[in-house]
Amino acid sequence: MNTDQLIDRLSQSVPPVPRHAVRWRLLIGLLVGSIVTVALIASGLGFRPDLSLAMHGFSFWMKWAYTGSLSLCAIAATVQLSRPDARPMHWLWVMAVPVIGLAAICGFELARAPVAQWLPMWLGHSWDVCSSIVFLLSLPIFGGLLWSFRRLAPTRLRAAGATAGLTAGAWSATLYCLHCPEVTAIFVLTWYTLGIALAALLGALIGPRLLRW
Repeated sequence: MNTDQLIDRLSQSVPPVPRHAVRWRLLIGLLVGSIVTVALIASGLGFRPDLSLAMHGFSFWMKWAYTGSLSLCAIAATVQLSRPDARPMHWLWVMAVPVIGLAAICGFELARAPVAQWLPMWLGHSWDVCSSIVFLLSLPIFGGLLWSFRRLAPTRLRAAGATAGLTAGAWSATLYCLHCPEVTAIFVLTWYTLGIALAALLGALIGPRLLRW
């Protein structure tokens, strides 16, 4: 049997894969991890007591728009990198849009505030714990995505790990908004983004080891 015949024989025994199987598997991992993260927020941190009122304000939706758009772009990039024929990660470039948009809001807020208020606006009330909380809350989601990858076939392992961590960090930051009372754009841009970046860094570091197949 020559090589072409062997390839034909092997390909005949491969069952067809559903069209959206990759997306569904990643979605399941993301959902399971998110349930754990929400449970940790509810039991360990608690939801904002004024959550229903905060949802009528600009700052809450500003945070959700920023972290939610980052997570959507990161998920799209993760889906691409979960395949062996990974395409260019153009979704990661799209993430510059919410970052630039939030930076513009930061400039507007700072221009309207006295200089003496800039430091309090930047540090808020929880700058020293915000990034680490976002990072820790991302771990269950990252674990769910790692489970999803066990049935997938990434070839760019470091990049796939980084985007999985980025997805977990951005989505955990979105869920953290249910607790976080901070309201300034510069706080979100600095400390939320740092926590998300730490999750992406973790994924990049351990991706080549845990995603190997």
